[in-house]
Amino acid sequence: MSHVIKTVSDMITAGYESMTRAEKQLANSLLDSYPVSGLGSITTVAEAASVSTPTVVRMVQKLGFKGFTEFQGRLHQELEATISNPITKHERMAPNAPGAHILNRFADAVTNNMRQSLGAIDPAEFDATAKLIGDRKRNVYLTGGRITGALAEYFFTHLQVIRSGVTRMSTSPSSWPHYVLDMNKGDVLILFDIRRYERELEALARTATDNGVEIILFTDIWGSPIGKYARHSFRLSIEVPSAWDSSVVTLLLVEALIEGVQSAHWDKTRERMSMLENLFESTPLFRRPGS
Repeated sequence: MSHVIKTVSDMITAGYESMTRAEKQLANSLLDSYPVSGLGSITTVAEAASVSTPTVVRMVQKLGFKGFTEFQGRLHQELEATISNPITKHERMAPNAPGAHILNRFADAVTNNMRQSLGAIDPAEFDATAKLIGDRKRNVYLTGGRITGALAEYFFTHLQVIRSGVTRMSTSPSSWPHYVLDMNKGDVLILFDIRRYERELEALARTATDNGVEIILFTDIWGSPIGKYARHSFRLSIEVPSAWDSSVVTLLLVEALIEGVQSAHWDKTRERMSMLENLFESTPLFRRPGS
């Protein structure tokens, strides 16, 4: 965990149990609409939580900040990082890029991302996630955002070979209520949401959770707001010397989960794969290209 970048929300969560009643009240208020809830004046932040301004000062100092100004400065940095568009991101990074070839710079960044992300993943949580996805009594639904939707599609393609009851949801939010209507309590919804988080995905997660659906979230180190609804959440490093964020570590985790689900139910998976191969071979309509 020492390599992981800690956000203010991490600090609040870590210190929550040692807080006074008023400080916990403030912490809940800050986390409710994080990080925007902490960006007003100290008076506004205190009033929103129905606490005194000295309570705000004491809590931010407990978190390790010298004062409210430093606390807010960290929140502004996090907010800037999460809303940066590709052009802004490229202009911010390019002047600081080392002189090595882009292949080497990319490889170094991705390797560092992998080291940070894997160091933060609890193997027990990984195993619990694989078990949840592999539970054939539960239907599994997947979707993502404009870019991460491709990761949801990749995950879906493999899961539908491994087990039945897997649905790749449309990328159109207007169609999501139809899927939610079919979700049963205990079903699983896998969501991908990285910075410039999508409000529609958060609304989907909230509605699904209200209906007893279990959320699995793949997000970045700053953490999508969907995290507060997720049973399992994986916060992964995505920074590379590019205008775009990297999906390498996210894809690594997805592929590891595919193997985790597959190996835990290999007999049933092998039987399903054999049936699928027979379909490909027996019917010209289903034959694979080149066969």
